[in-house]
Amino acid sequence: MKITDIRTYAIRVGKRNQLLVKVETDKGLYGWGESGVTGRELAVEGAVRHFREFLIGRDPMRRGALWQEMYRSQYFEGGRILTAAISAIDIALHDIAGKALSVPVYELLGGCHRDHVECFAALGGRSIGELVDTAKELAANGWRAIRPVMTQAAGSSGDVFEPWDVIGVTADELNRFRQAVGGKVFLGIDLHHRLTVAEAASLCQKLAPGTLDFVEEPIRDESPQAYRTLRSMTSIPFAIGEEMASKWQFLPFIEQGLANYARIDICNIGGFTEAMKVAGWAEAHYIDVMPHNPLGPVCTAASIHFSAAVPNFSFLEAWPPESGVVRTDERIFTEFPELDGNRYPLPTDPGLGVEIDEDILREQSFEFYEPPHWRRRDGSYTNW
Repeated sequence: MKITDIRTYAIRVGKRNQLLVKVETDKGLYGWGESGVTGRELAVEGAVRHFREFLIGRDPMRRGALWQEMYRSQYFEGGRILTAAISAIDIALHDIAGKALSVPVYELLGGCHRDHVECFAALGGRSIGELVDTAKELAANGWRAIRPVMTQAAGSSGDVFEPWDVIGVTADELNRFRQAVGGKVFLGIDLHHRLTVAEAASLCQKLAPGTLDFVEEPIRDESPQAYRTLRSMTSIPFAIGEEMASKWQFLPFIEQGLANYARIDICNIGGFTEAMKVAGWAEAHYIDVMPHNPLGPVCTAASIHFSAAVPNFSFLEAWPPESGVVRTDERIFTEFPELDGNRYPLPTDPGLGVEIDEDILREQSFEFYEPPHWRRRDGSYTNW
């Protein structure tokens, strides 16, 4: 079997673009993949085009060797754009392999460890205080894990974020949130790397003991030393890693005990090939995997197979219907994973279990999208 073509589709689905990659073969089998790096899809598409030049004619079953060749084929190795492209191709190659062997992808990864993949409910867009009723309803309907996102201060204009305006308010809201949902809910907050070490520490120190089970992405990930400093200032477990794009980037955070939950993003880290290696390192250090799942149905399907195949799994990110976030167009995605309450059933079809109407896909267009460019009140840029 040989690769005959690699096609890319950068299209708008809902409020965001998705970059889908299709790998075709001379046996009529094909696989779908998806890349990460939301907002820079055209850059990733360019990297896929470079890889396409030497992948055509190659054996798609040699997934590990092709991963190494893609990573090592340029002098300037690594980086999020290149690994996002490798991720999409690697996921598609696993889809092909599953179809060729008539098994779901998780069977290629050692088989399933669980009968379903349980999720945490990702909630955002409104202040944490306004999400209490939604969270109580989710908990009553069986959701055991809930994670709101830190928001702007009430009354802020669209692009202004002042940390000290929201740190105290967020802490007060989280304390009330915990009281409202009770002690059985696994509760975290996504700070979206918006804070400095001092700001994140201040927020954590304002919380009543036992309020949070994890804090996600409190600061940016460029400096393990900064995380070591923050670790010394709070005992709340860290859930980090969604921006990390290689096993080498994860290495210091795992070996130095800075990550308590590994937020592996299969569309950023390098696909199944790299994700399984990072999960193994995490297992050796008694760290659970809590995969990041922010994209479309191909990413979700890949994340389900990955979550099924690793022993050290906690929860998969999901946006329940109550969140109002929709990243699926059923005209395009004719077969895709669907939530059953707070969990995804394991796929049983060969490959990923996603089918796409390519005729409808070709009719879609790309629209330039930028995430918010937040500023402080003095006009300087800050993190979104």
